[in-house]
Amino acid sequence: MGRKLVWTGAFTVLAVLLAGCRLDMHDQPKFKPLRENDFYSDLRSSRPLIGGTVARGQLNEDTYLHTGFVNGKEGDVMPFPATKEVLDRGRERFNIYCSPCHSQLGDGNGMIVQRGFKRPPSYHIDRLRKAPIGHFYNVMTNGYGAMADYASQVPVSDRWAIAAYIRVLQLSQNATPSDVPAGAAIATQPPQVNANWPPPMENTKAMHGEGGGDTPREGKNQ
Repeated sequence: MGRKLVWTGAFTVLAVLLAGCRLDMHDQPKFKPLRENDFYSDLRSSRPLIGGTVARGQLNEDTYLHTGFVNGKEGDVMPFPATKEVLDRGRERFNIYCSPCHSQLGDGNGMIVQRGFKRPPSYHIDRLRKAPIGHFYNVMTNGYGAMADYASQVPVSDRWAIAAYIRVLQLSQNATPSDVPAGAAIATQPPQVNANWPPPMENTKAMHGEGGGDTPREGKNQ
């Protein structure tokens, strides 16, 4: 009786194990991407997205934030406050992505322009000084003229930060005394420069010795 129970138990365990080893684990009933499949009339296993499908995290409900347009026109307001942190970020990103063409002053004389690349317009011309801030965001997003778009390299928030910093550059080159906060000092002339500096070469030699090194000094530690 005991041996019969043992064999019955062993057979049951073996039957359970065999039931779990189905071909579905190796040959799963699924569609492989871009493989031909005759289930559909167009023979494509990969199906087109349903109209209106939105990828996770890409709803983009704030149309102005993501396009820079309001009622079909470029807007002229920041979608979030232009704090010091935002401007610092904008300056950093501008110097990385924009200054090679536009220069760090925004005058269009960047390093690659000096080496023969087509010169972009200066940010300080009247047309761009009067352009809405959404224009700069739009150009970074979609490109303009010889400039390619930077949508894939620069995130949305950084594009707006750069646009805000462009406004800072424009103000820096076109500010007036009335733009200075009340009580702040305004320099009326450049700082004084010592006209006798650098000294003539012969005086430099006398100061440092003919060989350019320091003249030995008398003392205990020589």
